[in-house]
Amino acid sequence: MSRRPSLFTLVLALCSSALLLAQQGKAELVQAHLKSLFPTATSFSAKEALPLPHFKAFITDAKGQPQLLGVAFYTTELEPLERGYDGPVKMLVGLDTKGVIAGIVVVQHNEPFGKFSVDTPRFAQQFKGKSVKDPFKPGEDLDVVATATITITHATRAVRKSARHVAIQMFKPEDAK
Repeated sequence: MSRRPSLFTLVLALCSSALLLAQQGKAELVQAHLKSLFPTATSFSAKEALPLPHFKAFITDAKGQPQLLGVAFYTTELEPLERGYDGPVKMLVGLDTKGVIAGIVVVQHNEPFGKFSVDTPRFAQQFKGKSVKDPFKPGEDLDVVATATITITHATRAVRKSARHVAIQMFKPEDAK
């Protein structure tokens, strides 16, 4: 009696392999996003859950010791009710230890006008260097696209609220409200 794998076993093995490859690809994409937010970082932590979901970015000092550069977090995990015109706009935000935004990466959205609003490099670039103390007001200190005001307003509010929340919980800068 020969032992041949059943069709179920083969399908299960194929699906497991595909899932592992997809997870590996996703992990590499997250690492690339983190590196774009903190280009001088020498390492990143695995995602931590407490006090809030986040990744840590480190640089190695002259003594070979890791020093915290900042943290990165997804806006949708901290502000899930902030939604654009057609659902949540998932952004990865980098925040340094002084409460200054290192950058943002728009990871996922369903916006019909995304090409004119959150997908443009200009949208993400305007957050770089902003302090959590800044007003984050579309049309004032941030650009707004007339055809996507709902999306821009809510995406901006998600960045502002989540960055302030992280700064208060993790770095405690004065007047971060």
